[in-house]
Amino acid sequence: MKDAFALTAIGHIRTPFHEKFGIPRQSGLVDVAGVVEMLPGYDKPVLFDGLEAFSHLWLTFVFHQSVSQGWRERVRPPRLGGNQRKGVFATRSPFRPNHLGLSVVRLEQIQVKEGRVRLHVRGADLLDGTPVVDIKPYLPYVDALPDAAGGFAPHPPSTQLQVVFSDEAEGQLQHIPSGETLKTLIKQLVALDPRPAYRKEGDEDRVYGMRLAGCNVRWQVSGNCATVVSIEANDESQ
Repeated sequence: MKDAFALTAIGHIRTPFHEKFGIPRQSGLVDVAGVVEMLPGYDKPVLFDGLEAFSHLWLTFVFHQSVSQGWRERVRPPRLGGNQRKGVFATRSPFRPNHLGLSVVRLEQIQVKEGRVRLHVRGADLLDGTPVVDIKPYLPYVDALPDAAGGFAPHPPSTQLQVVFSDEAEGQLQHIPSGETLKTLIKQLVALDPRPAYRKEGDEDRVYGMRLAGCNVRWQVSGNCATVVSIEANDESQ
């Protein structure tokens, strides 16, 4: 007989990422701001007493958009170019039996407004609206093990692309609030080259896009250079 456990969301995280494509494949790779909005019953300041002394947090969350797709015994890690299979428990794939994820984020601020707590964090790699099911402090003496083996991902991914902006994109940024901050974020994300590995050859004419911070961002790649061709505000309610 299988054990059954019920998980309850204690909050949701707000991030600039409105779709899976373009999200960094690990936390901390890009200095992305996020806010964990605690739900009623879990938003009392007393629950966070002492947390301000820690610089980083573990967020346990649910890959909620993958639940309906089930899980897989073997998956194709992007780090291996998407053309090699590994057992699901040897990866951080979202297609897991319980669809749980784990990310380390930097704690910037514990905000208490009208008696409710919001956690301001950085380094997030979560989709906007992702349910958070647990929060724990990061303990450097046990959570950071410099001699640990990293398997097929022993080092952080290197920057893959040089990123430039077209005149049109530069002009559009001028009309977007916090345009310079958005430009920096776009540059960091596109430099990591989020394209699927099997599409990286001969796709100079292909236009890639992602929904980010309320905008539709589009770019093209030629060689090791990515050109951001447009940045258009969208309607996030759709």
